[in-house]
Amino acid sequence: MSFVIGIDPGISGAISVFSWETQSLLEVIDMPTLEVDSGKTKKRHISAAGLRNILEGYPDSHVVIEKVGAMPGQGVTSMFNFGRSAGIIEGVVVGLKIPHTYVTPQTWTKAVGRAAGKDASRMRAMELFPNNDDWFKRAKDDGRADAALIAYWYITKNA
Repeated sequence: MSFVIGIDPGISGAISVFSWETQSLLEVIDMPTLEVDSGKTKKRHISAAGLRNILEGYPDSHVVIEKVGAMPGQGVTSMFNFGRSAGIIEGVVVGLKIPHTYVTPQTWTKAVGRAAGKDASRMRAMELFPNNDDWFKRAKDDGRADAALIAYWYITKNA
């Protein structure tokens, strides 16, 4: 294996790429999306083609996907859309025949030493990857941080 790719699912999620050999963070990419007309509004959806193009750029990789589920208090429409996003990710990964692993948020957050709180993932990512801390500086970069920490969990578990 040459690369470990971490995926934080969802419209605001991201994809991280690590070198397996050097165990270094190479890239963090925001989840590719498209805007789709939905009646009177426009909705963002994950771009299956965009995700495929990213993953095809990293042959001989292993993908680690956060295992997501329904959360209390979320509406039916938002949960349907989130499930749709997770399905697109799984479909692209399986369709490309990329070996993959699922990990629960509870497992990876505990293993990487992430504290509780809204900005905890970004803070931990900046601590672990100081050369790339600018990738995690904005509040909306929490998906990037999660994707990096998910892949980091797999690397440390299997090193």
